[in-house]
Amino acid sequence: MSAGMPEFVENPENRCPVILLLDTSGSMSGQPIQELNRGLAAFKEDVQKDSQASLSVEVAIITFGPIVQVVQDFVTIDQFTPPILEVGGLTPMGAAIEYALDFLETRKQTYKDNGIHYYRPWVFLITDGVPTDSWQSAAQRLREAEAQSRLSFFAVGVQDADMNILKQISPPERPPIMLKGLDFRELFVWLSASMKRVSSGKVGQAVALPAVGWGQITT
Repeated sequence: MSAGMPEFVENPENRCPVILLLDTSGSMSGQPIQELNRGLAAFKEDVQKDSQASLSVEVAIITFGPIVQVVQDFVTIDQFTPPILEVGGLTPMGAAIEYALDFLETRKQTYKDNGIHYYRPWVFLITDGVPTDSWQSAAQRLREAEAQSRLSFFAVGVQDADMNILKQISPPERPPIMLKGLDFRELFVWLSASMKRVSSGKVGQAVALPAVGWGQITT
């Protein structure tokens, strides 16, 4: 099927989708949210340096705290304007993961309907807290999707994040990573470098990711 939607007619490149699932609960107030906002700006800036990645990498942002909401629908990096995130409320992580999985499946169907090939999507969770809702069923669904190669899930803990819960949510082969301090910029530069590697390869091809210098893997 030939591409039909204007965004795919104008840019028929293979897509490399990533959902940033970001904790904006009250505990992220102050310097953490400021550094996270700077990191998002660095992500756009770095991906745009690569002409192929800027056309292929699609980013969507879903925040949780106090509610789950889409603050950025899927757009290629050249169309992406980093939002200024604000904080407040609790940490509905389970609901956020469920929402992200549904949101991603909808986007994948849009690719298929428009004849667009895509790389395995990434869901990239960043949190500094503990879920304030039920997360077990979301974790099971996430692990099943990962096992079926329908996505790659990454969890990053910040400061007082409950790494034990993040370990239970994450797939066994990719345990969560504790961010060094508030080094969001290095995290997002790493994410950008990873997206560049993925988008320069063939769809379905495994690529070696850059070394993680911005955090410590939880074992």
